[in-house]
Parts: sequence; structure tokens; C-alpha cells
Amino acid sequence: MAGMVEEYHAVPGVVSVLSTILERLAERNDAVRGRPVAPHHCASAFHGLTKPSISVRCYLERIFRYAGCSLSCYVAAYIYLDRFLRRHPVVSLHSLNVHRFLITSVLAAVKFVDDLHYNNAYFAKVGGINLVEMNYLEVDFLFGIGFELNITPVMFTAYCSILQREMYLESPPSPPRLHSCSKEEDPSSSCQQKQVAVHLVFSGT
Repeated sequence: MAGMVEEYHAVPGVVSVLSTILERLAERNDAVRGRPVAPHHCASAFHGLTKPSISVRCYLERIFRYAGCSLSCYVAAYIYLDRFLRRHPVVSLHSLNVHRFLITSVLAAVKFVDDLHYNNAYFAKVGGINLVEMNYLEVDFLFGIGFELNITPVMFTAYCSILQREMYLESPPSPPRLHSCSKEEDPSSSCQQKQVAVHLVFSGT
């Protein structure tokens, strides 16, 4: 992490709420973790031997401060994580893999969403891993989601609505989880409400 100067940046709502969702999910899955993923599964590379000393929240805030990607990338990363888990039901996010999944999903998102972005070597430094591992994780992640990187405007705003709703839930009535949105969602459904949600997620703190 050498050569990076600490600067203060107010953490936007999308980063804060995403870290909260993933922290809750990892904690829940730590308590009920089932059978391990097969050694040659595409998710096995994300599994660490020990729990990182940095929390999910601090890790995502670090990515926000140094990666320089647009806020839309965090929504896209959230969608990609959801896609990975839906394609591989045996996989769960927990304290031994959530950090690697997070840095890799943001890397995939920034390459698809942003015109300008840092390279893999820089992201590896931000994520606290080496370049070779970063490259392998990226490939495994892309195969894991079937290279399904496209996100429709309807799906994007739908996930923004989910994040905005989570931002204001003080006591979630059900266990934390990633959320699936159907590709066939009606584009005319609550359009104005979704646009408000996008604004709130990106501007809220």
C-alpha cells in the first residue's frame, strides 16, 4: 500500500450500505457455514486461510478512497456478486472470502462501467494482494458469472431501490441476503420512485 497518501473523503451512501449488507451477510454465514466448496470450484480461489484483520466496512471504504471509480461501479459490483451467488448456490459469502470477492467484483465493474480506470496491479495494491492473485481472481470471477456483465437501466435502478431501502431499515425483518431482481421486470413499474432511489443512494451518507 506504499505510495498512497491518506486523504479524507466523505463516504457516500452506496458504499456505506453495501458494506453493511456484506458485513451482516458474512457474519450470518460464519455462524451457519455449510459444506465447503469443492477444491476445483471457481470460488475456491477466493477462500482465504485466515480472517483478514480489516473489517468489510473499512476495506470497502479503502477501495472507495483509492480506486477512484464512479459510484455506479458499487451498484454494478453488488449486481455481479448477486449473479455469482445465484449461479453457484453452494457458495456463500463469509469472513474468509468476502474481501476477495469484493475487490474482484469492483474491478470487474470498473472495467465495464468506467471509461478510465486503474490497472490490475493498482487494484491488487489497494486490495492487499499480489498481482498474480488479482489476475486469477478476475478470471475466476468472470467465468463464475458467465461473463454476464451487461446491466440494463431497469435492473440498475431496481438494485438502487434495494440499496436505498436497506439504508433506512433499522431492524431488517428477515436475515440479510443479496437480492435478486428479475430481468423481466416491467420498465414502467415505479419508474419515478426508482430514479429517486438512485439519487438517494448516491448522495446519502
